[in-house]
Amino acid sequence: MFRPKYPEAPTPSIVHVPTTVPTAQHHPASACSCQHTPAPAPTRPAGALSGLNAGTVGAVVTVGIVLTALLAAVAVTAVSVAVAAVVMRSLLASQRRR
Repeated sequence: MFRPKYPEAPTPSIVHVPTTVPTAQHHPASACSCQHTPAPAPTRPAGALSGLNAGTVGAVVTVGIVLTALLAAVAVTAVSVAVAAVVMRSLLASQRRR
């Protein structure tokens, strides 16, 4: 009774894609008999964190400290406003009784 009715999904149409395998091109062997050394492979960073240096780490730590200080300032402000509200409420309530 309370079960949702989902629309029926359209049936996918079958597309025939011709599959051809490219033929390998064979290069004839070199005619010289000298020894060729292969070019050195390009060097890549070892890991994901290899791009970090002292400046990057310092910036991240500085941003973390600044954000933490801002959060602490907001928390202290909220507590002080709450205390001021309680004091004001108490003062107003005591004046009404007189």
